[in-house]
Amino acid sequence: MSTAAASALPGKVLADLLPASRVRDIALVAGGAALTGIAAQIAVPVPGSPVPVTGQTFAALLVGTALGAGRGFLSLALYALVGLAGVPWFAEGSHGLSPTFGYIVGMMLAAALVGALARRGADRSVVRMAGTMLLGSAVIYAIGVPYLSAATLLSPTEAIAAGFTPFLIGDAVKAALAMGLLPAAWKLVNR
Repeated sequence: MSTAAASALPGKVLADLLPASRVRDIALVAGGAALTGIAAQIAVPVPGSPVPVTGQTFAALLVGTALGAGRGFLSLALYALVGLAGVPWFAEGSHGLSPTFGYIVGMMLAAALVGALARRGADRSVVRMAGTMLLGSAVIYAIGVPYLSAATLLSPTEAIAAGFTPFLIGDAVKAALAMGLLPAAWKLVNR
């Protein structure tokens, strides 16, 4: 994408390209929560870990980037509240508080961070998108791993081994998908 095309819509995220209204914002927030809930059902258990590999983190980062900080945070907060209320749409159809709930809290904060970065153009190039996904993932782990340690009484080293290390390759794949998807979406928009 050319510099002129990228700067043609400064301060915008993809969701801002839709006609503005409260109905739009409510639909985007609800849709982001639903997308995250659906993606959480794509889950592969990890032997020796209470944390499965899911599509949930990818969806959370994608929602934050596409919707922006405020709507992204609200989407993940809605996802968390509805799951706490009993809807079985956390990973593997779970709901309520669990040892992995810290990752969901991390996803709320990560969605806000990547949304703020996207508003500054971080979703417009592959390289900047890579950094954005790395930072978003770091926030998720910074909250999720200590929560896992406290909730399961694992030592910090054990929590890292169970709740961080096994997911690095999967997170790299998810980041690569986002790195291709979002800049490509902007290229289509700017045509």
